[in-house]
Amino acid sequence: MDILKTIGLRRTPQWYAAKPEQIPNAAGGYTFSLDDWGRVQRFLTLGTDGGTFYATDRALTRDNADVVLRAAANDPVRLVNLIVQVSEAGRAPKQNPALFALAIAASVDSVDGRRAALAALPRVARTATHLFLFAGYVEQFRGWGPTLRRAVGRWYTEQPADRLARQLVKYRQREGWTHRDLLRLSSPAGVVDPARRIAFNWAVGKGLGDTVVHGTAAQPVIACPVVPDELAIIADFEDAQAASTAARWVEIIDRGNGLSWEMLPDAALAEPAVWEALIARGMPQTALMRQLPRLTRLGLLTGSVGETVAAQLADAYRLARARVHPVNVLVAQRTYASGKGVRGTGTWVPVARISDALDAAFYAAYGAVSPANKRTLLALDISGSMGCRVSGLPVTCREAAAALALVTAATEPWHRIVGFTAGVGGYPNAAIRDLDIGPRRRLDDVCRYTAELPMGGTDCALPMVWARKNRVKVDTFHIYTDSETWFGNIHPHQALAEYRQRMGIDARLVVVAMTASGTSIADPADPKQLDISGFDSAVPTLLADFSRGDI
Repeated sequence: MDILKTIGLRRTPQWYAAKPEQIPNAAGGYTFSLDDWGRVQRFLTLGTDGGTFYATDRALTRDNADVVLRAAANDPVRLVNLIVQVSEAGRAPKQNPALFALAIAASVDSVDGRRAALAALPRVARTATHLFLFAGYVEQFRGWGPTLRRAVGRWYTEQPADRLARQLVKYRQREGWTHRDLLRLSSPAGVVDPARRIAFNWAVGKGLGDTVVHGTAAQPVIACPVVPDELAIIADFEDAQAASTAARWVEIIDRGNGLSWEMLPDAALAEPAVWEALIARGMPQTALMRQLPRLTRLGLLTGSVGETVAAQLADAYRLARARVHPVNVLVAQRTYASGKGVRGTGTWVPVARISDALDAAFYAAYGAVSPANKRTLLALDISGSMGCRVSGLPVTCREAAAALALVTAATEPWHRIVGFTAGVGGYPNAAIRDLDIGPRRRLDDVCRYTAELPMGGTDCALPMVWARKNRVKVDTFHIYTDSETWFGNIHPHQALAEYRQRMGIDARLVVVAMTASGTSIADPADPKQLDISGFDSAVPTLLADFSRGDI
């Protein structure tokens, strides 16, 4: 062998840098480094829970935190705007990264940055649970100065009294915090609204006020405080805690003040009639998905109530209004269809109609996507490193990638789905195969099928190499991967260049990142290569727009 033939610029083994700006990834291959804002986008939408195949969650979190700290120091206002954009659009499956980043922005030296972050607090911390999370995160970076106290105080004083009352009752304590803690820290000033003052008194442990007795001979007589109409839900909560029969709990729910399952005692949650009343009043979308196993065990989902629940689950308007993230629907569908919980020993027999409704909800949660009408190759990395869980959720990268690809497959008329892995040990040196998946198969079935595929090393150049060798015409390559490529004798961007030259097609490449690592196989110098975060709910639209040439 002529050893000089191993050196060149057009083909470089992935364990060497093909360009000076490439850096080693966690697997030992060389890839491109994302800029800080690209990494912030990944962090906000993907999170770091669970780490990756090569990095622990602690190391990955530390790495991403350093990036967010740099972004906050360099341009805190831009960071806040990005946080608000991602949070308000419901583009991430979890709020924790956004609240963590907002806590960092609220702690910077820049006065304008701190003001922007604290002004954005109600827009990002939309529930009391979010506020409690933020309070814990912000203490990791700063103390409780007057501006922070005022910002938290405004969270309590600037929202309508009836909405505040719901927050006080529904989320009474989380993350080691209570409303009593935050009200004492923030000491909201200038509160003249009687309803709000009564609500604050109740939250810190005082009574609501004078009481009267109401009821009928057929119903237990319950003491109920005389309170303003805006605080009726607090009175309902106290009534519910004092009640002891299903009929009484149903009567309280039917008052129509918005009593939710979190506000009921445990005994009430074992009563089918109580759940029927809650469903009839319209349970919040996320709460409904989480309670499906319980509703199934209670036998509520086989009749007309099941029809109502199935219709609500797949309602695109409800999904959008509740900011339900598609990946959370995927987790709900996969868990429900499995018939057993991720934690604990609870089991149930899934109702097919409900599983199908969750399947439809997954696609509906992405909204309407206009097809690009381009020849699209959906290439799923099924290597060993894609077996790690994503964002601490009970779904692996390879399962999530398959589900995400189905959204594009349901949209684009000319598509093909393949899986790729470069083998080591007993596996073939290179493996790429057509996958027997498509929108007609249910999500849980697709996830199960994908999980059972053989694994090997990672070679993200394979889709382009395979398409060139087999003369497959492709306008856009979509590669779902963690970018931990290392195995091949040619880099992905070099394989794309060869494909373009041999096929005469100016093909595009989109890398759909499945982890919050800091690298990508997309060459940032090429405007027809794009890296996007896989868990961003805007992904299908971004993919179509980029394939179409609109971005």
